[in-house]
Amino acid sequence: MSRNAIILAAGTSSRFIPLSYERPKGLLEVHGEILIERQIRQLREAGVSDIYVVVGYHAEMFAYLESKYGVHIVYNEDYAKYNNTSSMIRVIDVLSNSFICSSDNYFPNNVFETETSYSYYAAKYADGETNEYCLITDSDDNILKVTIGGKNAWYMIGHVFFNVEYSSTFRALLKKEYEKEETRHRYWEDVYIENISTLPMKIRRYQDDDIQEFDSLDELRTFDRSYISNTRSNVVKEIANTLDCNEEQLHAFKPIKDHHEHHFSFMKGDALYEYIEKNIKKI
Repeated sequence: MSRNAIILAAGTSSRFIPLSYERPKGLLEVHGEILIERQIRQLREAGVSDIYVVVGYHAEMFAYLESKYGVHIVYNEDYAKYNNTSSMIRVIDVLSNSFICSSDNYFPNNVFETETSYSYYAAKYADGETNEYCLITDSDDNILKVTIGGKNAWYMIGHVFFNVEYSSTFRALLKKEYEKEETRHRYWEDVYIENISTLPMKIRRYQDDDIQEFDSLDELRTFDRSYISNTRSNVVKEIANTLDCNEEQLHAFKPIKDHHEHHFSFMKGDALYEYIEKNIKKI
């Protein structure tokens, strides 16, 4: 069965400030390897060589992948205006037996190796409360319902696989739904959830260590400890120099949403600071 892959890499990853100001999250180096390059390598090792990378934010930084790995670069000019449905619509006609991937996931072991005939969404288990998209399944692992938030539940994370039948149905559905402005502002998963009865998909369960996702610099530091003392960020280095401290003393970076592009809070030890367009002040 011939398979292809779509890697979604257009977003700004605004929660991953300040590193995401300087490069897309998928281009971060983790344990000595660029995240998206690791995924491409794993896909190729699994026999998947027809790979489409949908880019938007800092698109030019992904251009080298075309010559280095022979992937197809697809530009989404609406990346800043709409959500990931705008990326999916740009590759809708290549959907077949397809992996749908996020450029910023890290898989310690190759998750793409196993052949499958059914469509599935990867999932991990959350102990306690979670705000993730949680899955309700039957005894045969068919996904019956998805809820936003849950407790002690399996939740969506990582890669997805569409088989040919699923792709055909999803293609027609998204093309129709994408005519609506509200659909363009949503995730493609929301379209799936609202049409779950006509888009059969199973859960594929993974252990906690099988899929790594980093929503902040602090989370990345727990996985790759080299980021504790060296964030690879000129912004963090500038802050450390201004405050006469080491990078490891700076943590808890959080975006502040307003009209300023570079506006966030962070902590030096127990003290809270605000950074706005190169100005730093203690709060």
